Amino acid sequence: MLIAGFPAGSWGTNCYVVATGQGAECLVIDPGMDAAAGVEQVVRENKLKPVAVLLTHGHIDHMFSVLPVCGTYDATAWIHPDDRHLLADPMAGVSPETARMLLGGKHEFAEPDEVAELTDGQRVQLAGLDFTVDHTPGHTRGSVTFTTPYDGPEDVPAVLFSGDVLFAGSIGRTDLPGGDHPAMLHTLATKILPMRDEIVVLPGHGGQTTIGREKATNPYLQDLEIQNI
Repeated sequence: MLIAGFPAGSWGTNCYVVATGQGAECLVIDPGMDAAAGVEQVVRENKLKPVAVLLTHGHIDHMFSVLPVCGTYDATAWIHPDDRHLLADPMAGVSPETARMLLGGKHEFAEPDEVAELTDGQRVQLAGLDFTVDHTPGHTRGSVTFTTPYDGPEDVPAVLFSGDVLFAGSIGRTDLPGGDHPAMLHTLATKILPMRDEIVVLPGHGGQTTIGREKATNPYLQDLEIQNI
């Protein structure tokens, strides 16, 4: 599997381009602000063809470039229905300070021509790749994660694209519109803690980690295990 990731824009949001290998179709995960140029470079260097954009949630720092990326490559955008409204109205999901900053510029947002909705437990099979979708509310109502199969080659661990649900040493904030801290704790307890330790976590911000490392060191997960939630 080919996974090329890079931080995009002033928020440093990790955008990932995923394919079975060079010269293949590919998926783009979370194209944030200024991500289009990075996507184009990865696509060109590896002779890839984007067929879909997967969004872990609808916050503007993760979907800022979804319209140009989908338009350039005639790709379908995939998002959970609870966050779909943010494609056309991203200001509904940010703080007043962020809204004021962005409204000072000339930014227009709209849904791409083709939008598909994600559901909990769904298997997304695109570009020769296979992901399991988990609905993981808390950071936003429509947050999801994408996990590759556990039954791949022994030397290739499963990968979790966690968006802003789980970071190395932390979790996503829950104080923005649509955030819900009890829902986040439930997500962590029921979706993240049961995962296998060896799964590699590729988060929406910061460096990669593993589920095992986070169980051992992440204070939010440790608290849940202590409380046996």
